[in-house]
Amino acid sequence: MQIALKLNQRTLIVSLGGELDHHGAEQIRTVIERAITERDVKNLIFDFSNLSFMDSSGIGMIIGRYKLIHSLGGSVALVCTSDRMKKLVTMSGLTRLIAVYQSVEQALTEVKGA
Repeated sequence: MQIALKLNQRTLIVSLGGELDHHGAEQIRTVIERAITERDVKNLIFDFSNLSFMDSSGIGMIIGRYKLIHSLGGSVALVCTSDRMKKLVTMSGLTRLIAVYQSVEQALTEVKGA
């Protein structure tokens, strides 16, 4: 599991690579929550461009961060470029809560405008 964080004004971009399973989900949750409090984050973008697998613990982690950001008055977005990840997030029901975009740039424009 690879994770990279980038802050664009008050939007945290979390780029994930490899496989997101139980162990990775816990690590990512901790890293994101620390960044939210230390960097005054309002919006969150998950970039799944390099993610090859995600299990239910990853989905749960995303829903938990969605609830946290939503409670702070912010927005969450997902970036999915592969058909496999798009299908997974759709089947999981995440798309009912979180908008999915083709690029980080598109997601940034949308969350900043929200």
